[in-house]
Amino acid sequence: MSEENVVYIGNKPVMNYVLAVVTQMNGGSNEVVLKARGRAISRAVDVAEIVRNRFITDIDVQNIDISTEEIIGNEGTATNVSAIEILLQKDN
Repeated sequence: MSEENVVYIGNKPVMNYVLAVVTQMNGGSNEVVLKARGRAISRAVDVAEIVRNRFITDIDVQNIDISTEEIIGNEGTATNVSAIEILLQKDN
């Protein structure tokens, strides 16, 4: 999996990320990974569902990985943040 097939989900509107995924798929890529942390996790799920239901109907969720990442804050305090990776793959 190359880094160019990864879409990092942040605070932008959902449709921005949907467009990024559709652009990747139309560019010849067979798979895209959505990565998100914390509050952006629900946005990543929204992106995956919108792409599957409205734009590319022959795409499937191949794998979902969940994890916890430790973030070091400004004061040197460690905070645990949930993370998710959603692998979307086109049927061949």
